[in-house]
Amino acid sequence: YDVDRPWKDLPQSDRDWILFTEETPTVPVYAGLSPAETQSALKRKLEPSYMGTFTGARRYVLHTFANTQSTLMKKRVSRFMEGKICPSCHGKRLKPEALSITFAGVDIGEFMQLSLDKLTCLLEPIVLGNFDAHDAGEKTNNKVTQLDRSERATTGRAVHSVSPDVRRTSALSDEKKIAAQRLANGVVGRLNQLRQLGLGYLTLDRATPTLSAGELQRLRLATQLSSMLFGVVYVLDEPSAGLHPSDSQSLYDSLDKLRDAGNSVFVVEHDLELMRRAQWLVDVGPDAGEQGGNILYSGVPQGLSEISASRTASYLFNKIPVTQSYGRTPSGWLELNNIYRHNLHNIDARIPLGVLTAVTGISGSGKSSLVSQALPELVLSYLGNESETENNNENNPLNEGMLVNEVTQGSLAGDVEAIQRLVQVDQKPIGRTPRSNLATYTGLFDHVRKLFAGTPEARQAHYDAGRFSFNVAKGRCETCEGEGFVSVELLFMPSVYAPCPTCHGARYNDDTLKIRWNGRNIAEVLGMTVNEARDFFDGEVSIARSLQLLKEIGLGYLRLGQPATELSGGEAQRIKLATELQRNQRGNTLYILDEPTTGLHPSDVDRLLVQLQRLVDAGNTVVMIEHDMRAVAQADWVIDVGPGAGNAGGNIVVAGTPKQITENQDSRTAPYLVNELVSRDTKR
Repeated sequence: YDVDRPWKDLPQSDRDWILFTEETPTVPVYAGLSPAETQSALKRKLEPSYMGTFTGARRYVLHTFANTQSTLMKKRVSRFMEGKICPSCHGKRLKPEALSITFAGVDIGEFMQLSLDKLTCLLEPIVLGNFDAHDAGEKTNNKVTQLDRSERATTGRAVHSVSPDVRRTSALSDEKKIAAQRLANGVVGRLNQLRQLGLGYLTLDRATPTLSAGELQRLRLATQLSSMLFGVVYVLDEPSAGLHPSDSQSLYDSLDKLRDAGNSVFVVEHDLELMRRAQWLVDVGPDAGEQGGNILYSGVPQGLSEISASRTASYLFNKIPVTQSYGRTPSGWLELNNIYRHNLHNIDARIPLGVLTAVTGISGSGKSSLVSQALPELVLSYLGNESETENNNENNPLNEGMLVNEVTQGSLAGDVEAIQRLVQVDQKPIGRTPRSNLATYTGLFDHVRKLFAGTPEARQAHYDAGRFSFNVAKGRCETCEGEGFVSVELLFMPSVYAPCPTCHGARYNDDTLKIRWNGRNIAEVLGMTVNEARDFFDGEVSIARSLQLLKEIGLGYLRLGQPATELSGGEAQRIKLATELQRNQRGNTLYILDEPTTGLHPSDVDRLLVQLQRLVDAGNTVVMIEHDMRAVAQADWVIDVGPGAGNAGGNIVVAGTPKQITENQDSRTAPYLVNELVSRDTKR
């Protein structure tokens, strides 16, 4: 083949071979030669620079996806792949022989696809010894049993369902009935633990990577509750994260059970109600970072009210009222019509423009399906571009082990032309390696490096801004290559990391560190906290503005050079938000945030809400999924999704102002939201 021949001039047979061939021919490569020189070299049979192996496009994509360890490479090739349900097993993963065995009219594949709530209903009659309870079920009625086997196989159902299930008939032996009851009783007991923790909407075949951190933690908690252990110390990190207040009640009861069983339960938590229920409270502070780290109080919760230095006390005892909603009037409406996505079935939703909207509902009600999936997909389809969000590869279903990339069905109407840009601010990491940090992500580091490059010493040495990047060879430490640490191999043990013996963690070589700006070298600047740097760069407008935003959003304790791998999800999300705030606001942008207050102290929640209100004041629209009633009470508009989880959810229960939500008796959010509004009105 002539590799310089344009694709449009190739015949279809050649195109198909290039794209789909499984052959891997070896060809000579002449590096640096023009096409004419290459042809001449081939004719003269000159020795090539090396022998290259050609791989067809399809073979390359499949091989790379299956074998690469790089997330970036997997993301690139996954664009050319599409997940589909297997036509043989119809997504059940098992052979026909295994699927031929049924229980209560369902095979094991269908059994795995049932929600935990439905599964419990299926097994409870067996626990009670009622083996005939399923005989009248729709799964085993005459119409179903008369389907021929070929049709059942085509639809992916059990081929042998025409046969009666003898394990649930009156002919079942007494011994087998006892065994079935015991098995069902054990399974139902575990299912009830999961359901009590608000996980009844999950299915047994739900892929683990698709579970949220809160769901995973509750799964582990349910396992411990079933273990019946005592004398154990349990340490939980924010177990209420991602939970609606109504779900939190079952969490509190589960923690009480662990304690009552003779265990000790330590909880790191920002949830005020859980603090009130605790028997002992330890408050750490008074602030974050270097301004924190002190035990302000340790004792019964009521005693914290006497600690004036405690920020927690002010919120725990309702000393700080909730800020009143701005009560803005929408400038327009986005209308989502006939939406189908996960548990959303033919629903209509109206999103107000130019205001702050909170979307509420219990866990699994369909909030994320509506706000984080359906809404951005339809808006992006209108805009014709990608959303400005970090780590989009994380959302690729092929990376998460899911079988099918579900696409939103429905339409977008209303004042769509008022949206010119879409930004999704999530809690995913701002970088995957220690080379990414707060300064590099926000763009601060570019300005800082230019300042150092502009010093007389740097000009005399002919240093440019690139010299002060730890990613560039000419300025970084050669030993650690700008990492600041080195890996130490240990015999029969995992490798450990230690500070670089040459630069001692500074990342730069000695010549670079000799350059100083206002008495500090580049490594010392990266070691500053945001608060320190704000004072240090007070005269530099572009740098000071970015630092001020980070400080106002509650991140003043972070170091400029703090690796992205050390940041929490909440910190990453606030850094993204601060980066967005420092842009020149043009308005007409739709911001979507998924539980932005997760992991935040109430004082940080108030700081965050101030910044979100600033975005709205600049002419933008902010839509956030939220469980924190303090944040919801400050929204202009609330959309409550539910009423239940899974198939029991997926509907708009009520939409309106926070006050209007509290007047709806069907809303599970209303009784918790009204408490915040009453507290606010009482303190005013």
